[in-house]
Amino acid sequence: MYGTTHTRRRAAGTVAALSGLLFAALPAQAAHAATTPANPGFESGATGWSTYSAGGTNAASFTEAGGHAGSTRLSHWSASAYKVETYQYLTGLTDGTYTLSAWVRSGGGQNSAYIALRNCGAAEQRTDLPPTADGGWIRLVTSVKVTGGACTISLNSDAHAGQWANFDDITFTPGTTGLSVRGGDLSTLPKNEAHGATYRDANGTAGDAVTILRNSGMNYVRLKVWVNPADGYNNKPRVLAMAKRAKALGMKTLIDFHYSDAWADPGKQNKPAAWAGHSYTQLRTDVYNHTYDVLNALKAQGTTADMVQIGNETNGGMLWPEGSTDNWTQLAGLLTSGANAAKAVSPGTKVALHLAEGGDNAGTRWWFDNAVSRGVPFDVVALSYYGYWHGSLSELQTNLDDAASRYGKPVLVAETAYAHTLADDDGLENNVATADQLVTGYPATPAGQAANLRDVMNVVEAVPNGRGLGAVYWEPAWTAVTGSGWDPADPASGNAWENQAVFDYNGKLLPAARWFSHR
Repeated sequence: MYGTTHTRRRAAGTVAALSGLLFAALPAQAAHAATTPANPGFESGATGWSTYSAGGTNAASFTEAGGHAGSTRLSHWSASAYKVETYQYLTGLTDGTYTLSAWVRSGGGQNSAYIALRNCGAAEQRTDLPPTADGGWIRLVTSVKVTGGACTISLNSDAHAGQWANFDDITFTPGTTGLSVRGGDLSTLPKNEAHGATYRDANGTAGDAVTILRNSGMNYVRLKVWVNPADGYNNKPRVLAMAKRAKALGMKTLIDFHYSDAWADPGKQNKPAAWAGHSYTQLRTDVYNHTYDVLNALKAQGTTADMVQIGNETNGGMLWPEGSTDNWTQLAGLLTSGANAAKAVSPGTKVALHLAEGGDNAGTRWWFDNAVSRGVPFDVVALSYYGYWHGSLSELQTNLDDAASRYGKPVLVAETAYAHTLADDDGLENNVATADQLVTGYPATPAGQAANLRDVMNVVEAVPNGRGLGAVYWEPAWTAVTGSGWDPADPASGNAWENQAVFDYNGKLLPAARWFSHR
């Protein structure tokens, strides 16, 4: 429940409990013997649905006003602790893979709250509900291989007193889900290792960070490219060496061109020193030659890039001022030069265009509409999404869904991360340093970090028509070691990111890494 309904129930728990008891007094619903769910939008109350509770809290499952698309929703709530399942049993199914979709909301904090497919002849598949403090509905999916012609749709809550979840607009259709990209940006790892960083797996066994992450399920490595960085890292030779490490472990690569000697992002898109005095025409040639040179070298050593970003978080353009969005024609020319170079090296390499602000649908539309109208070629819409900066999960979902549909392209969360602690490990204040920066429902704990990554991946998985590629965790191995700071020109600079790595302050792998094995 949310808003006035939620407030009313917290303030008048006895009334809410009595309302639930009225629903519980209705006759139990028989298992639904059909190939599609009955009453999927709960517009006929609980008709077609059954309820089970081992603790006798069936009244915690009821329908009420306030649906996602229609007028009614299913709610789980009780004034006391409860554990309840609302379900339908489908029969007569043709064996094959099916996908369950549901629109959900949740106050968060439950022991568990999830949608699931079970008793389908294969292992149960489930997707957890995210906390939705803004009241926005989130669409979740989960899929399973049915053998034996039957399957149970299951909506579950195991909750403390007063905790709530909403479900609505259930669908069950042929098809499968999953993420093809479960990646991490390991650009800073070589510098960390050179300055003494060590890594251990979840059992405490020391090992190579790339191998540890690969064994956790990571299948993509993102590597940024700077032209002539002051510290000699993230340049062409370093990228070639890291690509070899990744490919030797069977991982794919995403090469992220910044077209700068240091960080490029929405606040700065500085030209490399070597290109500083070049005209726009020469910059187009620079972009082409630099992109071609790095990608061709990767190809020559047997590590052809699987995906490439032409620019990094280019909301305001790149190679300022010539490539600013104040001059879209010139920006389009620079982007096209990079894309053409990538395809000249390898037509199979996917070209991504990358923006920050993953929850900003208006901004994404404005930028990509301009790119499309000027014929910029691309294969993937890539967005950064940090929940503490870029809006709610429902806003991310709206933007991903819209971009995939509007441009007919797959979408990728190319950067995401979350804090596992608010403690500092190197004396430089972290980017996320105080409780008021956190996203409601996700504490700065190992469990909170894991839940945040899980929920971002689940939102990407739910993009319609299989267009959600996956997510890339930003710098999961950038732990705090002296000398491996943020400024390539200053060896004494610190790290403002160590509390968002997926290794703790002793170098041990954190639970968030398990989500690299997302289906």
